[in-house]
Amino acid sequence: MISYSEKLRLDGRTALVTGGGRGIGLSCCHALAEMGARVVIADVDAAVAKAGQEHLAGHGHAVETVALDVTDPTQVTAVADELNARLGAVDILVNNAGIARSGTAAEETPDELWLNVNDVNYNGVFWCCRAFGRHMVKRRSGAIVNIGSMSGYIVNRPQKQAYYNGSKAAVHHLTSSIAAEWAPLGVRVNAVAPTYIDTPLLGTLEGADKLKPDWLRDTPMGRLGEPHEIASVVAFLASDAASLMTGSIVLADGGFTCW
Repeated sequence: MISYSEKLRLDGRTALVTGGGRGIGLSCCHALAEMGARVVIADVDAAVAKAGQEHLAGHGHAVETVALDVTDPTQVTAVADELNARLGAVDILVNNAGIARSGTAAEETPDELWLNVNDVNYNGVFWCCRAFGRHMVKRRSGAIVNIGSMSGYIVNRPQKQAYYNGSKAAVHHLTSSIAAEWAPLGVRVNAVAPTYIDTPLLGTLEGADKLKPDWLRDTPMGRLGEPHEIASVVAFLASDAASLMTGSIVLADGGFTCW
């Protein structure tokens, strides 16, 4: 007899979450730890990672931290190799690290902005998939969840952000491409495509306060998403409850893409 609740458990597994010190990443760490996983917060900012660790300790979850700049493929490989050697395996990878920028028209986009957004949002996802995934492929076991965006499907309005939208669309297709390669090798790769989520990152968007009424008007549910609502989807995709899912891009957008 199948135990559906047990399929959602992650006991005995190790999960690493990039950008795990705050926002969606921290909520993912909380969800994965609550479901039984050993969690590693990976963040480029050691102070943010430490604060996230202390926050989770206050909720009864002891987690580790590691410094990680996802834009540095050499460092990513070194961290993946060290953690797999020391912990036995990293069974779950959540590629959450990302940056949000908007407000610059395509024809005015400086090289630095394009390169910075894509280096974190797209290249960083690939470097981590490659470094941690090669260990999963060898073990013929593992689950990867990438954080994409509804912006990979639609053109946000009224703000201009072709550089961001393109980076997330790339993550979606990368997810499907790697999933197809690794499915016969026992490794599942999926993605979550969130709507606007109420996090500090959202506040970094130029003119966010003025744009918010437009975003809410375009959302059937009429509200922003919360980090825990994305973390729940991530934790499900990381679990055996999603054992038939790979290459899926799961929209969690309050109905935004319905219109």
